[in-house]
Amino acid sequence: MKPKRGTLAASLGLAVLAVAAVRGRIRRYAIAEGSMEPALSSGDWTLARHIRSAPIRGTIVVIPDPLDPNRDLVKRVVGLSRERVTITNGQVHIDGRVLAEPWADGPTLPDGEWKLGTNEVFVLGDARARSTADSRLFGPIPASHAGWRIAARYWPLRALGRI
Repeated sequence: MKPKRGTLAASLGLAVLAVAAVRGRIRRYAIAEGSMEPALSSGDWTLARHIRSAPIRGTIVVIPDPLDPNRDLVKRVVGLSRERVTITNGQVHIDGRVLAEPWADGPTLPDGEWKLGTNEVFVLGDARARSTADSRLFGPIPASHAGWRIAARYWPLRALGRI
């Protein structure tokens, strides 16, 4: 009996992922809370890919929690190196212009302003009211701390796919 084409492709894909994981280029993360809804929900299992350059705006990254080094956070990059991030009246502004955020769920509070240094990024959770730890609390972070990008969700199966 000949293997089905889809089975062969799936097996090959799993083999590639296994090699990448062994080489340290892929990690898996469980989403433990709802700060990234609707993009990612509590109970989702994701795969992250190691990135070597500074992340771009809109990328969902994994960072070490600046307030608890035993924990990682999953957040979205909204501010980039040398930008001024201002939150006013529930909206995020980058260098004085309103940032279009199709991913944001709810207004961004409280108001504030941050000037990012060279090689720093500003990260926020998508569900702004439920995000308890992001750059509004701990400020900009070194871009090098955002070394993992969420690439795909593999659980639950109904939500399987690229992020």
